[in-house]
Amino acid sequence: MTIENIREAVAFIQSKTQVQPTVGIILGTGLSGLANEIEAIDTIEYEDIPHFPVSTVESHKGRLILGNLGGKAVVAMQGRFHYYEGYSMQQITFPVRVMKLLGISHLFVSNAAGGLNTGFELSELMIITDHINLLPANPLTGPNLDELGVRFPDMLDSYDPALVAKAEALAQEHKIEGIQKGVYVSVPGPNLETPAEYKYLSIIGADAVGMSTIPEVIVARQMNLPVFAVSVITDLCYEGRLQKVTVEEVIANAMKAEPKLTELMKRMVASL
Repeated sequence: MTIENIREAVAFIQSKTQVQPTVGIILGTGLSGLANEIEAIDTIEYEDIPHFPVSTVESHKGRLILGNLGGKAVVAMQGRFHYYEGYSMQQITFPVRVMKLLGISHLFVSNAAGGLNTGFELSELMIITDHINLLPANPLTGPNLDELGVRFPDMLDSYDPALVAKAEALAQEHKIEGIQKGVYVSVPGPNLETPAEYKYLSIIGADAVGMSTIPEVIVARQMNLPVFAVSVITDLCYEGRLQKVTVEEVIANAMKAEPKLTELMKRMVASL
């Protein structure tokens, strides 16, 4: 992907909307309901945007929504892209580059994840405080886009501490229950992990495991975008609670968490 590709996508989107977003939102598996809370002004299908990938995953609708949420102008991705779909890391993170050039100053991310921490329960929310990257490639590999960031970005405070603290305070103030904090680890997928792999991921310090998010966060941090990210715990992956799980069950557990995720995200956006 080149800077020209990014600018072409930005120009196309700007030709279709008058919305000037300040917040970008990425909606994960089974979490597209938040899109219903956005006062949509314009909707653009991914397939119509130059150079944009197209989501192939069940429950990922594949469209860009531009409108208002919590009194702020937002651009939301209803459906994201994954390494296991066959996309390169540059393709996966292309939309984040585009959102930056559209004018966003914050990136909010959600995902579905398996709970590794024995204190977690189904459909709880985990505010991500740090991550472990076990994906086999990096979105910054190759020629650096100097216009968008430095060659060697620092990943300290990848998940903005002030936003984490604000989320905790808002959850307490508005009695949003089932809120945890922890470290997210990303693996390639698409298969789920073996019991031994879950144990390994826990040993190395992860509280939840998924197949997304980290590439987008790496690119966002290179571009100096503050990030706030939340995992919905859709299955439990620790001894005593581990059992076979289907995609349908994952989506169902994500949907149970949608009301509190929506409430938290709306209040976070409004507080900016």
